[in-house]
Amino acid sequence: MRLIFAGTPEFAQVALAALHAAGHDIALVLTQPDRPAGRGMKLQPSPVKQWALQHKVPVAQPRSLRLDGKYPEDAAAARQTLLDAQADAMVVAAYGLILPQWVLDLPPKGCLNIHASLLPRWRGAAPIHRAIEAGDAQTGITIMQMDAGLDTGDMLLVLPCAIAPTDTTAVLHDRLAELGGQAIVQALAKLDALPRQPQPAEGVTYANKIDKAEAALDWALRAEVLARRIRAFDPFPGMTVPLATATGVETLKIWQAGAEAVAPDAHAAEPGTVLSADATGVRVACGQGQLCLTQLQRPGGKRLSAADFLRGCPLQPGQRLVA
Repeated sequence: MRLIFAGTPEFAQVALAALHAAGHDIALVLTQPDRPAGRGMKLQPSPVKQWALQHKVPVAQPRSLRLDGKYPEDAAAARQTLLDAQADAMVVAAYGLILPQWVLDLPPKGCLNIHASLLPRWRGAAPIHRAIEAGDAQTGITIMQMDAGLDTGDMLLVLPCAIAPTDTTAVLHDRLAELGGQAIVQALAKLDALPRQPQPAEGVTYANKIDKAEAALDWALRAEVLARRIRAFDPFPGMTVPLATATGVETLKIWQAGAEAVAPDAHAAEPGTVLSADATGVRVACGQGQLCLTQLQRPGGKRLSAADFLRGCPLQPGQRLVA
């Protein structure tokens, strides 16, 4: 097919490459405007734009697609660009802009979305993070015929994917990105024959965008909840705890941890209290159970195993990791 592709991050770039490899004609790529990134905060093109430039595919980066919005000139220019592309369909994956009705109505075969969950569970911005945080055993990819709602369109194809007990968002993201590429290629190969299945009214949940304010570990929670959050927030934003030092308070990042039962002699410890610290891990009391921290990072440092971390930053039983 002749396609318009709308997407921005690496998740979308993987699908775009799969469509190209399958022989589809990518007539136009839509992606977010370049953003400042890195130490120098220089403007950086998105992964999708980088792929498009490498493959000499036309790129448009409107700030908005709403003709009555804040940037009507961007939307008007984008409208003409989309019309000129004369595409059969638009494929959307983690684009980052809401598609108004005029865009949804433009391609003859409509707009198809690659969503990283088993809809209607985890509609919204952060389905991979929230599935791990919630302790889901399974997620997947849903190819959806887009409508004006937030991930509410009819389902065309669903491919499930198990979530391993050790999966981080980074690991699961890469697996789902590959699955998303496979799914959209399969869907387009038999698009006219795929039944449109409305999403069930029951089981709807929303995956709210990840906020940096969620990074602070709340030791009053159960250890298993915190262990899931640590996996869910890797690589962003990373879970944090304060550490009092001789020169002030620094913020540690916790990248790996496991939930454990509390030893009988530690039941009275306040949440956030270090129970033990050795090469096997730093064990900290929680609201229920204890969390064994096995990979930690100091500001400006690298991710370290508990053994390596403790060589440079000894922690003692009874010490508090609280603000």
